[in-house]
Amino acid sequence: MDEFLICLDPVTAGFYDRVARSAGLTTEQVLQDTLFKLAGELSLEALAKK
Repeated sequence: MDEFLICLDPVTAGFYDRVARSAGLTTEQVLQDTLFKLAGELSLEALAKK
């Protein structure tokens, strides 16, 4: 799998770190899940406009 670097401002990084800790996941997993969900929502939105 390819690796990407996403730069987050300190407040956003802290938020995702806290979410990850509370869920027992890594920050990377939380970000991956969040971006995957957003991609799905944007795809559905684009299809609905057709």
